Amino acid sequence: MMAVVLLAAGAAAAQTFNTNLTFNVNQAIPDADNNGLALAQTLALPTLLGGPISDVTVTLDISGGFNGDLYAYLAGPNGGFAVLLNRTGVSSGNAFGSSASGFNNITLDDSASYANIHTSALSGVAVTGRYNSDGENIDPQSPAGDFPAGATALLTSFNGNAADGTWTLFLADLSAGGQSTIVSWGLDITAVPEPASLTLAALGGIAILALRHSRQRKS
Repeated sequence: MMAVVLLAAGAAAAQTFNTNLTFNVNQAIPDADNNGLALAQTLALPTLLGGPISDVTVTLDISGGFNGDLYAYLAGPNGGFAVLLNRTGVSSGNAFGSSASGFNNITLDDSASYANIHTSALSGVAVTGRYNSDGENIDPQSPAGDFPAGATALLTSFNGNAADGTWTLFLADLSAGGQSTIVSWGLDITAVPEPASLTLAALGGIAILALRHSRQRKS
């Protein structure tokens, strides 16, 4: 099931349009399986979102398991690749990573200086809040001493691309013990519409106003 909300913001000269999508999944992530789980969503967004992306954020609602076992990335339909999770908490001093169980509807947002999810909220029942994505584009099976490697695969990689097409969320649980379930995930996409789209929207608005005015004169 998908829920979509479309919002307009800003003055006409610098107008942006935002769509918020939630995908309800409720599917187990295979335990200790590098093949993981790929979730694909094909988006055919309104004409006003036909322009280039200016911002993408992701929400993840994952229950159970151990967060330090999980690897997740997002691939866009027209370029862009972001590592959302890469064995959260794993480092030279912590080979097993985060002992927390689940991500309670977290938001990953690389457009602001939030704490990076890889080094934050490493214990507790479930992680919640807003973070920068992990971004560590290295083999998740790399030795613990190779983490953290630095955030290079970020959500900002989608900026400038078109949003229409198939977005793929991939998740894998790389270590035995504990079962994680992806409850839902979401995309929040902000785009700058093409000038032609804005012109059509303006003409549409003018036509509606003219029709209302004509009806008022006749009544």
